[in-house]
Amino acid sequence: MRIVIVGGVAAGMSAAARARRLDETAEIIVLERGEHVSFANCGLPYYVGGEIAQSDDLLLHTPESLRAALDLDVRVGHEVIGLDAGKRTVTVRSAAGEERLGYDALVLAPGAVALRPSVAGLDSPRVRTLRTVADAVSLRETVDAGARRAVVLGAGFIGVEAAEALRLRGLEVEMVEFAPHALPPLEAELAALVTAELGRLGIVVHAGVAAEAIEHLEDRDAVRLSDGRRIDAELIVLSVGVRPATAVFEAAGVACERGAMIVDEHGRTNLPGVYAAGDAVVSIDRVTGLRRPVALAGPANRAGRQVADHILRPDAARPIPAPVGTAIVRVGELAVAMTGANRASLRQAGIDFDTLHLHPAQHAGYFPGATPMALVVHIRRGDGLLLGAQGVGREGVDKRIDVLATAIRAGLTAPELVDLDLAYSPVYGSAKDPVNLVGMVGSNVIDGTLTLWYAEQWAALRDDCLVLDVRSRGEYEEGHLPGALLIPHTELRERIDEVVEAAAGRPVRALCGSGVRSHIANRVLLQAGLDSASLSGGMLTLRAVLGDGVLVAGG
Repeated sequence: MRIVIVGGVAAGMSAAARARRLDETAEIIVLERGEHVSFANCGLPYYVGGEIAQSDDLLLHTPESLRAALDLDVRVGHEVIGLDAGKRTVTVRSAAGEERLGYDALVLAPGAVALRPSVAGLDSPRVRTLRTVADAVSLRETVDAGARRAVVLGAGFIGVEAAEALRLRGLEVEMVEFAPHALPPLEAELAALVTAELGRLGIVVHAGVAAEAIEHLEDRDAVRLSDGRRIDAELIVLSVGVRPATAVFEAAGVACERGAMIVDEHGRTNLPGVYAAGDAVVSIDRVTGLRRPVALAGPANRAGRQVADHILRPDAARPIPAPVGTAIVRVGELAVAMTGANRASLRQAGIDFDTLHLHPAQHAGYFPGATPMALVVHIRRGDGLLLGAQGVGREGVDKRIDVLATAIRAGLTAPELVDLDLAYSPVYGSAKDPVNLVGMVGSNVIDGTLTLWYAEQWAALRDDCLVLDVRSRGEYEEGHLPGALLIPHTELRERIDEVVEAAAGRPVRALCGSGVRSHIANRVLLQAGLDSASLSGGMLTLRAVLGDGVLVAGG
């Protein structure tokens, strides 16, 4: 059997390696249009920033090493420019010319290419992308040559990593993002923490604006923004997204949706003997059912493996798992991670949900070095099915998001998180791990023990509700919502009559620092017969959502 694989790196090389392990007799040919067939594309920004010293460290395998270890015929600099599914051939262009190559099974893993928006002047030689080892080497050489000012267009994962890398090298860095905040998939209350950390690093973020044009000057370029501002730059990194590299295959009859190839649960396209996997394929989101490409290395590697299984032992092959989109990025001293669905995708899918905000420490508070993390978790209204989670913090975020990703994959509900038996030592966690706490809060919401209100609702409810601040007097004086009544939670039982009088029949909306004390107060208020709710995430979340400008200081 001859298996031809178009594209290396994640999906393609996983398919090739798995196919060889399953069949020593198969002829396996990998066609890679680029210079490198197996490289650490997720490591590219860290080479630019100097944390990875040598570009060779990014190369995982070479054609020679793959031939020696797996007997793979890897051909770099070979671009597939045509496909004839009826004849089962591909047309390949290389430095030696063009040739037709037959196949028994074809795996398409062409990946994606950087999106190039319609911006005048984008052809400037100072505009770079960061998708390949050559891109990373070029960027680093430009920095080494003395570039001092950079503009990054796009504040997604790669854009943020590139901005941090350039800042580490001492450049002045500004970012431009059309979405309302950096890392657009992140919830706004967590994105505020990211923006603050970028600011601490010295990176300026221009959010909610677009780059309209790039003006070429003699010794620099100028990026003109949609709000009229101009930013000078000696280096511009384009990172506004990617598009599937599928034009050749769509023209040959592979069914596509918005440029991404459509496959079944085993990676089969609509053409016989033709499979596809990786960034160029439509995936069905496990949580929402929405259809979209997922440009992540983990799902691509798994899909490549499963495609090889189906080619060589179809009766035993498992379906390709639907991704939940787990991802993490470093931003300065913060880890920023997410899994599952965010608010926007849940609303798009029409799923009713409740949102939980928590601010637990990464390990026992009494052990030195405890620092808080911010968790935002979405659960399905009614049964508490875990739908999505995001976290930001200095330590421990990766562990909790990985556990929650596993829980989403397993279809667990919030109450079931309470019962998870997780590793505990004061050095590493708490007896009630943050994941267990997510379950406890979610369980309380499901059974009605806890009713939440949200920072976004304050403007609408401030005139119709009594806002009850149950923090300490010192915390209150440092900043509180206008008109809020202060009664520390330790005094509430003795002063409940004051609340009844001040409420005058209105609902009571309690708040504290992080949501723990206001939950205690909420239980007291409910059992006193009042209509009460607790602010989700407390003042920590409210400040992130509304900013300090809504607060007043003093007694």
